[in-house]
Amino acid sequence: MPLALYTFGMFAEPAEDAANDGFHHLNDMVLASVDRAEGLVARSGYASDPGPASWGPEVYPRFYTERGDGWSPATLSLWTDLEAAFAFTYSGLHVAAVKRGREWFVKPAWPPLAMWWHAGPDHPTWAEAVRRHEHLHDAGPTPTAFTFKAPFDESGAPMKLDQARIRALRLAQA
Repeated sequence: MPLALYTFGMFAEPAEDAANDGFHHLNDMVLASVDRAEGLVARSGYASDPGPASWGPEVYPRFYTERGDGWSPATLSLWTDLEAAFAFTYSGLHVAAVKRGREWFVKPAWPPLAMWWHAGPDHPTWAEAVRRHEHLHDAGPTPTAFTFKAPFDESGAPMKLDQARIRALRLAQA
C-alpha cells in the first residue's frame, strides 16, 4: 500500500510578487528531482501546468487565503514508504528550498504536511488530501493523517522511522 503525502504552504505575498522569485526559480528543479527520487510512485500535476495529470480539481484547505492569484503551493504524491518520503523531503535540493521557506511563506498555523496509507486503486484526490490535512490539524496525528514525527504503519499502529534506511537512501541520492 503506498504512502500518500500532501504538502501545503501559503505565500506571504501574491504568487507573482518578486518576493517569491527564489521559490519560482527552484520549483521546476525541485519537481524534477522528486520525479527522480527513489521511492516515488507518482505525483499529481496541476491542471494549469504541463507534466503529470492532476488528481482531480485542485482545492485548498480552509487555511488558504485568496490573494488574487488563485493558487498556493501544494503537492500530492505517492511513495513506497515513509523512509523514502522522509529522505527526499529532508535532503538535497528540496531541503535547501525548505530552509528558505520563511522568505516566501506565511508562518503556518497548520501542519505543513499530512500523510496516510492510500488503499484505493486510484490516486488520492486533492479533495481527499485537504480533508486529511484538516483532520490532522483538528485531531492531531492518527492513522487517518499523520506526520513524520508521529507516524503510523499500514495497520494503524504507531511506528518509528527506520533511520538506517533513511541514511542509505540519502547516500544513494547524493
